[in-house]
Amino acid sequence: MILQRLNELYYRLAQNPDPDTGLARVPPYGFTDENISYCLVLSKDGVLVDIQDVRDTSEKKPKARRLSVPARVKRTRGERSNFLWDNTAYVLGVEGNKDKDAVKEPPWVMAEKTHATFKKLHLERLDSQEDVALSALWRFLLSWKPENFSKAPFTADHVDANLVFKLDGEMRYIHESAVAQQLWCSQLRPESHDDKAANNSQGKCLVTGAVTDLARLHPDIKGGFLAQHGGKSQGCSLVSFNAKAYESFGKEQGDNAPVSEQAAFSYTTALNYLLRRENGQCLSVGDTSTVFWAQGDDARQEALAVDVFSAMLNPPSEDGGETKAVRLSLEKVSQGRPFKDIAPDVDPNTRFFVLGLAPNAARLSIRYWLDSNMGELGRCLSEHWADMQISPLPWKTDHPPSVWRCLIQTAPLGKTENIAPQLSGEWLRSILTGQRYPRQLLTQIVQRLRANGDINGLRVALIKAVLHRDHRKGFIKEAIPMSLEIESSPLAYRLGCLFAVLEQAQRGALGDVNASIVDRYYGTASSVPYSVFPRLIAGCQNHLSKIRKNKPGQAVNMDKRLGEIVASLPATFPKQLSIEQQGQFAVGYYHQKQAFFAKKGETPDAESDTSN
Repeated sequence: MILQRLNELYYRLAQNPDPDTGLARVPPYGFTDENISYCLVLSKDGVLVDIQDVRDTSEKKPKARRLSVPARVKRTRGERSNFLWDNTAYVLGVEGNKDKDAVKEPPWVMAEKTHATFKKLHLERLDSQEDVALSALWRFLLSWKPENFSKAPFTADHVDANLVFKLDGEMRYIHESAVAQQLWCSQLRPESHDDKAANNSQGKCLVTGAVTDLARLHPDIKGGFLAQHGGKSQGCSLVSFNAKAYESFGKEQGDNAPVSEQAAFSYTTALNYLLRRENGQCLSVGDTSTVFWAQGDDARQEALAVDVFSAMLNPPSEDGGETKAVRLSLEKVSQGRPFKDIAPDVDPNTRFFVLGLAPNAARLSIRYWLDSNMGELGRCLSEHWADMQISPLPWKTDHPPSVWRCLIQTAPLGKTENIAPQLSGEWLRSILTGQRYPRQLLTQIVQRLRANGDINGLRVALIKAVLHRDHRKGFIKEAIPMSLEIESSPLAYRLGCLFAVLEQAQRGALGDVNASIVDRYYGTASSVPYSVFPRLIAGCQNHLSKIRKNKPGQAVNMDKRLGEIVASLPATFPKQLSIEQQGQFAVGYYHQKQAFFAKKGETPDAESDTSN
């Protein structure tokens, strides 16, 4: 199902060029988009004339430009050369010095073996070619010596960069000529120079249903998102079999999951397109990269659906005309408005797909797969934001922060790499499907509260969301209030309110201290109240006595509030609180603490970070 949807996406992308550039969004069969940095300009005699820098210089730091080139070979082991392009190790026989102790002198070393592979492939394929450009490349490789790299115009910047070729005086690259592309297509089986792969079996493709050549090895899936979260820089495989334990019925490699060469190319190309950061159809949270796309009546409808979904899942934080319009839509979502009011230009029946991927070295695992429509997704996101609502709001925008901003609250030291494995995928799936939030989300936040005592508003909002959804779905009996409520609230919630009163009494008596009762006792009070609350209440009386001397009115109000809460409690404090009750404790603490600030007219002590 997933490969079929990606295969369909490829053909829609191929039929609809980029409206800004007019160029194809995806390369044709047999080609791939690769990062190219330099172009070697050759004379008709095969002499190197110039080295052109083709990198994108629109930003401060130049970066490689994506060009459509003959499909990359899969280098699982040994040396294998790409056709009409490759890095300097293959094209020129020079690679960066990996010896850290001697990297400065020299900064590169010879790579004769890989260069010999590139040279052999091209001398064989370009032999007897009458095309002037291809003949020039043949002559260049025939005469080139890796030691020539030490001479001008080469520099250390050229080392390990991907290179293409151009004939002097021509505008297009050699691989873009009709003759070169015809030559490549005539030998198109991507693995045809591999003896094993040259004998690809035929069978029925599970994606298209056609009887054709089956792919033995599938193209790599690459993307900055994957490389940043454990994937190999050269790419990962979604379908692969590299050991006998994964094979069945005597079949080898791709024969165990028969997919045609064409379909393998299509789905990997489409997925690589989605994983590019600049296309705005990928969101990375924790160890999971989520890609999404729409299937509508036309390209415009699909683009609108993608933009709306991206904004709802990852709200913008910058100001501007478009952003204000988006914020208005997000405000409508948070109010529970129907989808037609939120995005009137988007058909709610527009089909929408969401795929969660997690890299593991050279492989990709699928965390979740969602086949839905925009109306249903809008409803689920509205429910999520309704569950997140808490008074007072810990954010200043009309919508909750982004999923990443929320999930980082569970991570030690606030680092993305410390987010618990699989938590991001499970949480995002629960948001998009309306299912229960993962219990691990509640557990992780409670642990963070106990570890560092940072009971900020965003953490409490997440706790409230988990508890509110579980109550709404009938998994827990006690409802959690949205704002301060003593009479009908759960016992653990009232204990949290009591703890906030005790903290306020200490602050009123002693001012800011190095170690408050929150710093010293929050973890114990929220988990085993019986062991600490009697002592804290006794100490509170001393604090109230001191307050009465300087601020008698404040002491009266605080004593009254303390009495109200204590009167609502049982005769003995509970010996232990469950994870859910510890969450209720945190919400009660937050509500009561914010009530004190509201009375004073001060800024609430909630999370002030409004970035999304």
